[in-house]
Amino acid sequence: MKLSKVEDGKSPTNLHRSLTLEMVRVTERAAIAAAEWRGKGDEKAADDAAVAAMNSELDNVAISGRIVIGEGEEHECDNLYIGQPVGTGQGPEVDIAVDPLEGVTLCAKNQPDSIVVLAMAERGGLLNVARNVYMHKIAIGADYAPETVHVDWSATENVRSLAKAKQVPLAEITAIVLDRPRHAGLIEELRTAGVSVKLLSDGDIAGVIHAVNTADTGVDIYLGSGGAPEGVLAAAALRCIGGHMEGKLILDTPTKRQRAHEMGIADPNRIYTVGDLASGDVLFAATGITDGTLLEGVRLRRTNVETSTIVMRSWSQTTRWIKARHSR
Repeated sequence: MKLSKVEDGKSPTNLHRSLTLEMVRVTERAAIAAAEWRGKGDEKAADDAAVAAMNSELDNVAISGRIVIGEGEEHECDNLYIGQPVGTGQGPEVDIAVDPLEGVTLCAKNQPDSIVVLAMAERGGLLNVARNVYMHKIAIGADYAPETVHVDWSATENVRSLAKAKQVPLAEITAIVLDRPRHAGLIEELRTAGVSVKLLSDGDIAGVIHAVNTADTGVDIYLGSGGAPEGVLAAAALRCIGGHMEGKLILDTPTKRQRAHEMGIADPNRIYTVGDLASGDVLFAATGITDGTLLEGVRLRRTNVETSTIVMRSWSQTTRWIKARHSR
């Protein structure tokens, strides 16, 4: 994951760099709340704790924000619903996408890579999609041409094209895929092609980030379908660290197509790139709940709590890792 220039002047946008620290406070608080339920087998309690903590902390941030990707529709949940206003109401107008507990099962079982995720962009900068919509996704690192892979190609075509671009045999390609019954055919196709497959039990935002950060993770490509909101959040991260991703919404019922139309999606068959999913000045933050390959988990001690967070900004292409100690 590359580090780039340090911010040394005024941004051409209205998202001040001080907001990155405010975002960190939000994700830290949600991660600490969820960590209290880590390994206790209660997914709902862990998620509810993270949602309540994130919602409360967001209301202290000096923004005029609205949730465009959250826990669900207004009638489905009390906090962090789509369209909900957040912040003090004083400050830049921003759109916010959240996943208060990415990897809820991972947290409940105390397994790796459960994280809290938040992205912020200028108003209109994040694709607005419903919580129950899925998306076909493919992602690779920034070292390759965007046309190296395509979301409509078969898995075999994609990994062969990637291996050719990387100038290695297929046996040296590693794909990361969510371990779901719907991916049984995809996994078999990849293994038949000779590709190594790393399976994710949950958490495809981290999976996409792993795929574009090959030097550190050994993963070359992300393939498969997952939540569309998670696709937008992953694209927000890629705007900051680089990498290519394509997504195609799975609008397989009249209700989903109607809701997508209401949310401004005119072409249900459109193929989205990173810039289509997240545009303008974008901020991204994630805090670890459980230990993982991306972040360390929360350390709960008698007198203090330690957190590990990654925070990024697209305008400056800056990535920072923040380790914090909080008194209890």
